[in-house]
Amino acid sequence: MTTEPSPARGDWRAGLPDGVDRASLPPIQAVQFDSRQVRAGDLFVCIPGERADGHAFAAAAVQAGAVALIALTGRGGEVAGLGVPVVEVADPRAVMASVAAAHEGYPARRMKVIGITGTDGKSTTAFLLHAALSGCGLKTGLLTTIESKIGDRVLPNPTRLTSQEAPVVQRLLAEMLEAGCTHAVVEATSIGLDLHRLDHCAFDVAVFTNLTPDHLDFHGDLGKYRAAKGRLFELLDDPARGKRRGTAVLNRDDPAWRYMASRTKARVVSYALNDEEADITIEDLMLWTDGSTFALSTGEESLEASVRMPGRFNVANAAAAITAAAALGLNAMQAAAGVAACEGVPGRMQSIPGAPFTVIVDYAHTADALGKVVDTVRPAVEGRVIAVFGCAGERGMERRTGLGAVAASVVDYSILTDEDPRSEASEAIIDDIARAMLAGGAVEGEQFERIPDRRAAIDRALEIARPGDLVLLAGKGHETTIEYADGPRPWDDRAVARELIANRFGGPPI
Repeated sequence: MTTEPSPARGDWRAGLPDGVDRASLPPIQAVQFDSRQVRAGDLFVCIPGERADGHAFAAAAVQAGAVALIALTGRGGEVAGLGVPVVEVADPRAVMASVAAAHEGYPARRMKVIGITGTDGKSTTAFLLHAALSGCGLKTGLLTTIESKIGDRVLPNPTRLTSQEAPVVQRLLAEMLEAGCTHAVVEATSIGLDLHRLDHCAFDVAVFTNLTPDHLDFHGDLGKYRAAKGRLFELLDDPARGKRRGTAVLNRDDPAWRYMASRTKARVVSYALNDEEADITIEDLMLWTDGSTFALSTGEESLEASVRMPGRFNVANAAAAITAAAALGLNAMQAAAGVAACEGVPGRMQSIPGAPFTVIVDYAHTADALGKVVDTVRPAVEGRVIAVFGCAGERGMERRTGLGAVAASVVDYSILTDEDPRSEASEAIIDDIARAMLAGGAVEGEQFERIPDRRAAIDRALEIARPGDLVLLAGKGHETTIEYADGPRPWDDRAVARELIANRFGGPPI
């Protein structure tokens, strides 16, 4: 998703640091960070990145029509001879977020914005909260890794960025506001928070789902990963929110909840399935193969609720959504009705019909998520759980070894395959997972095999499955590409599964 030029809703210069001579700077059409997207009248922000340095593309941006540049302090001289004004700043990413919000007229300040962070469950909780707010009769926007919603308009997310770059986020928030949305639900990743993509979102509520090791290739260690998540709760204290008091909604079953609470001065409301000290607890829980019923209790009052997705973790996600709605002062009963009406989330525990056994597509791509999905489906499986999964390239080794260890422990038969190898060799990634499975006691040929081609791996799972078994296609979920060294290739686990099921068992793809 690119930053399409649009009439300025505000003045980008208002987002510049104090001391900058704004009078000498021109108005702009759009804030851009990719020189290939620049059009006449745009501002180009030179972002020093891991793989490319925006300063090297400043000339191309000016040639394409950029009328001003933002550069890193000390590097303005590199781009000073291009014939347009240059503003030097200490942190171009942070300033890009600030000028993007100013350019769009600070839309978040005129809406109620809810951010959701955690290792797993962000997208599902976001969809459930969107449903809860709709149940309260509110027109709500949505920004997630799966898709964005502006009122009734659905926009697919063609990037792999859950938290998209700040100019995109601010533009979408502005479009939501213009479409009549009073609320927006925003999925917040650790990387997005660390890179200032979600600055100036004026969060009213921040939700924490859980924390397990992930993205350590980017953050370096678990402490820094946790700290990046904690930025969301610091943003509740943003003075730009004015007198509106923020609320942190925290999963007290996760040990990291105390840390998240320590990062904010906002009110803290906790929820939990297991911790009886939480403000909101779960009672009368009944787990079914297609969902759950339960009651949310404050100790004095109780509210009946349900969710149409199976598993204890989805009960926690639903509890988070209803609690967040209540934190906004909304009717909890209407919010619970909205959650109960939500039919599911694309690529999350999504059943694919047509085979003489159960086939499920799920986004589970971490060890914790894979374990929870298998634990959820296990009671309904008479035979074997057969899992097809891999691990993304250019990610931390702990994700590969974690997936392998969990699969060795809870999956009956695994087929190791491609996920998104990117610049790495598929076989090397699969070998890392296989070594972890062997270390966990699994025997190759008896409990797992390797088929790098994902289509062939899925077909193999359908070949060996029998009535009573369950085939779990894990890791891709809603995604519509696989990323290789030469770029993304079209791919959809759901579509491929439907096609292969039709080929093998007859009938058109469903």
